[in-house]
Amino acid sequence: MALDPATKILTDLAIILLLGLIVTLFSKKLKISNILLLMLTGITLGKVIPQTSGSFQFSSDFLVAVAVLTLVMVVFDGSSRFKLKMVNLFSVGAIKVTSLFLLCNLIFISFFTMLLFFQPFTVESVLLSVLFAFVMSGTDPGSVFIMLKSKTNKVIEFLEVEAIINTPIMVIFPFIILDILNNLQTADVARAVVNQALPLLQQIVVGIGAGMVIGIIVLKTMKRFYSQQFSPVALITSALLAYILAENLAGNGVLAVATLGLFFGNIYVKEKENLQEFNTMLNSSLIIIVFILIGLIIEVDFSLGLLVKSLLLFGILILTRLLSLALVFRKQHEQKQEQYRFNTKELLFMACSMPKGIAAAVVAFSLSVFTIAPGLAPMMHTVLQLIVVMMVYSLIFSSVVDRFSKKLIRIKIEEGE
Repeated sequence: MALDPATKILTDLAIILLLGLIVTLFSKKLKISNILLLMLTGITLGKVIPQTSGSFQFSSDFLVAVAVLTLVMVVFDGSSRFKLKMVNLFSVGAIKVTSLFLLCNLIFISFFTMLLFFQPFTVESVLLSVLFAFVMSGTDPGSVFIMLKSKTNKVIEFLEVEAIINTPIMVIFPFIILDILNNLQTADVARAVVNQALPLLQQIVVGIGAGMVIGIIVLKTMKRFYSQQFSPVALITSALLAYILAENLAGNGVLAVATLGLFFGNIYVKEKENLQEFNTMLNSSLIIIVFILIGLIIEVDFSLGLLVKSLLLFGILILTRLLSLALVFRKQHEQKQEQYRFNTKELLFMACSMPKGIAAAVVAFSLSVFTIAPGLAPMMHTVLQLIVVMMVYSLIFSSVVDRFSKKLIRIKIEEGE
């Protein structure tokens, strides 16, 4: 008996959540990131279940909506746990590391991506390689918070600040590059790039402004009133409103949500701890769905050639990050700034702790449904495969490093762990 479309979608989602719950419990036993096992589960399902079966087939609109909703909740949850004192202490160093790491990636990762995967060189292959370099420049707040949430140390605090700063970059710029690729059909490269300068500035200003407006209106009310039933709903609604308002005004929704989260985390709100716990529970369900789906919808050809080339690219990525950290903190150390005194083991820990999580997943989701010229489809598929594979590598590597963190850095375990 065939199921109607609505029942079929609900059935598939229920199966995904059940599998995700089992995998998450298993990951806790192994003491590794559940995100990694969720992605591997999705990839396995995609290999085992043929597309002709009709199982786990979702519309592109549904996939993007789920991914964006998850991004909104995870970014809000992460940024809301920040205190301005922490941001003020590490933000300058985080901005320097983010900028230098991005520059190194745009030079080295872009070049080696073209060399290994896109020959001969063309304008389109250069832009897609730069797009991939932007995605690889981010570290995901959700992954960092999930893997290190029970530990406190200046190294971990720095990674959290860095993750919040670099995530908007990896979400904004790939889509600007895609706009440039589309404009190449009717304009030269220089004109296409110039045409995106003003929209980029607008995205930043409008995004921050939208977050501030929603924050002032909603959180001012929540300072006075609390309802066990309605306050969590109001908080989720405000995060979505900030994202929607910014996007509809041609701004960046991620910046709007991050701004709102910083407002929430640094002003008095009744029963703030209870509201944060509710958000964490909701995020867990969305993360299960997103990371299993990304393994399902993006087909990865695990050929020997892809694995060898991608591993080489991942090694270069770690070296560029280590170089960026060493250059920034060597200068800070020479200036005798105590908060930036990191030893060699701590620098190695930070270089290896760059998990790609929900933000990279959202970019991959969106790229998979983006309308692009047919001639670019094979190269775009290669980029999508690389993003998924590099996400797996980064999560495996970060999980191993997290497991041995006590030997690399001095950490404190929060009470209640």
